[in-house]
Amino acid sequence: MSFTKLDSTDYVISADSVTAPAWSSNTPTLSTFFLQSTGVSSSFYTDVYNATPSSINAAIQFSIAFGNAFGTGSGPLNSLVLTNTPTRINYGQFRNLVYGDAESFFNFGTENPSSKNIAAISIDRNRYKESLFPGTFNLHMKSGSTTIKLTDDSLDSTVITYLDCGRVFNIVSGSNGSGASTTKATGALRNGYTISGSYGLFLPDIGTIILNTDALGLPIANGGLNIPWYTGTAAAGGLNNNLQVFNAISASGNFQLNSQETISSNYIFVRIKNGEYNYTTNPSIITGSGDFIYSNFINSPQTYVTTVGMYNNNNELLAVAKLSKPLVKDFTKEALIRVKLDW
Repeated sequence: MSFTKLDSTDYVISADSVTAPAWSSNTPTLSTFFLQSTGVSSSFYTDVYNATPSSINAAIQFSIAFGNAFGTGSGPLNSLVLTNTPTRINYGQFRNLVYGDAESFFNFGTENPSSKNIAAISIDRNRYKESLFPGTFNLHMKSGSTTIKLTDDSLDSTVITYLDCGRVFNIVSGSNGSGASTTKATGALRNGYTISGSYGLFLPDIGTIILNTDALGLPIANGGLNIPWYTGTAAAGGLNNNLQVFNAISASGNFQLNSQETISSNYIFVRIKNGEYNYTTNPSIITGSGDFIYSNFINSPQTYVTTVGMYNNNNELLAVAKLSKPLVKDFTKEALIRVKLDW
């Protein structure tokens, strides 16, 4: 077997950004939402499916978790430690994930820099691949006959802000990465009510959306959905707030999101000169005395290139590239084959 040693100039590395719908249906809009059991959710989080969980096409698309810095909104895990609740644990975990410390409160802008309540939407890891694609986030939430349309402000941002978790964008009223041209674009709602700040944070690098429940709880006239968040600590209350978010999302039937990933490609250019690889190495064309069975192969050999094998310096096969159709090779022809390796 003969080999051709590759030179450094035969290698080119390229990186391409590839986007795709985040949902398992391979469509950018998720319009059907299902729970494991109707009306039931975990105290810690609620998984949301694209189809009835018993269906073979069902898969978890995202999870919802409600958090409160002081533990209200769910019952205690131990009746002797009333503040140790799932909502407090959720708040602390997402705080550490986003800010990298255990002291910060969630900052939804100058109007609400120390929010004690959040609702976190965690996109399933299989759905968002490397990261979420800013500008494709469109979440409609509905209460009664009122719908608010939320998006990230990536197209309106001139400077990208980073937290411990990576890039961060505000969630605003608008569509396709741009806020609406109204005073409610940032969710800064006054009119005699508590100033709530933005509608949340869009965190593409960790596949997480943090909703500002203070804004969603405001009256409809002031840009909220008037959601009555449960603030007690009774054991029965631990189910309510996760379902409040789920009901607002499922009622609208519109959640658009794309994923994004960088695919690195190694292009290898395999050059075959006219005097190379014109004779087959198949021993069946040689007689027992070492002569060609077909005499015309002596002066006019012809081969068909079908495969390129990539070997290391120890002649160990590392990769195989197949041609779409056989390539005719003889002394009158040269070939340049480009091999693409993705990872």
